[in-house]
Amino acid sequence: MSASRTEDLHGAAAPARAPFSLGELVRRRPESITFALLVAICVIVAIANPAFLQPSTLIDIGRASVVMGLFALGVFVILAAGGIDVSFTAIAAFAMYSMTVLVQSYLPGLPIVVIILMATLGGALLGIINGLLVHHLKVPSLIVTIGTQYLFRGFLLSFIGTVWIMSLPPQMGAFGRMPLVQFESANGALITLPFYFLVLPVAAFVTWWILNRTLMGRAIFAVGGNADIASRLGYSLRTVHVFLFGYAGALAGLAGIIHVCANRQANPFDLVGTEISVIAAVVLGGARITGGTGTVLGTLLGVLLIVVLNSVLVLVGIPSTWQRLVVGSFILLAAAFFVTRQRKK
Repeated sequence: MSASRTEDLHGAAAPARAPFSLGELVRRRPESITFALLVAICVIVAIANPAFLQPSTLIDIGRASVVMGLFALGVFVILAAGGIDVSFTAIAAFAMYSMTVLVQSYLPGLPIVVIILMATLGGALLGIINGLLVHHLKVPSLIVTIGTQYLFRGFLLSFIGTVWIMSLPPQMGAFGRMPLVQFESANGALITLPFYFLVLPVAAFVTWWILNRTLMGRAIFAVGGNADIASRLGYSLRTVHVFLFGYAGALAGLAGIIHVCANRQANPFDLVGTEISVIAAVVLGGARITGGTGTVLGTLLGVLLIVVLNSVLVLVGIPSTWQRLVVGSFILLAAAFFVTRQRKK
């Protein structure tokens, strides 16, 4: 077989295979840009400050990626279908705080597994409300979830509580401290990668499986490509919307209860303002804001990029206000890149 042409059984020449190009890689795998940025930042910072590569820093990055990663997976699934959700932090706050109050006041002996499942189910139910509203009101999901964001938080603060819970039920605190990997650093400090870190790769695998190995995954990308055509092909938009937002709500509820256990306190005002960073992570991972494209791997790379950027800015002593400037700049650059890529198609 020659390098440029092959002959079929009838002697006809097959077309030459296109040579590999960087542009083709970026077109097919837009998350490769995110990966390159992540590697470049890590290399530059490691050269300037070798402390960045210490195990404690890397474990801090892994720990900080869990909650944002769970949020991002839910946002990505909705974004793949051409929608957008900004209520996930309100769902997380509602699930985590109401569950903490319930356990502390009425069910102090409830096993941690049941607590996590109930918070996840509660988040799913709130997400299903979003999905039903999006489908039946026939208005953009952004408008619906802005409204439900205020609705969920308002209900939480008005009827459940506004007081910080500084002393968690013992089983929740123990889960937040449970080690997956634990060792001493050179200076004697105890470094711990928590057990709850495993939740992120498991959730990522489940999300990948749904999107790539099930009929629902095909329906999600079909709706993201063109909802009218998907409907004519027989996909139920109602089922897709309910599943999308229910799944994202479940991940938000799971993220919320992990956030409480990790921080060992329940604050009903927590997580406000993190929506933009999460959406930025998904977009930086290669998902198009108009839907139909994206990968789970790209989403996780986008989360890592945002977390690493924030860690680097903290490491070099840059104020938190500048962190928003950097993240905003990356959003604009990513948007410009993907718009340019779409026009070239």
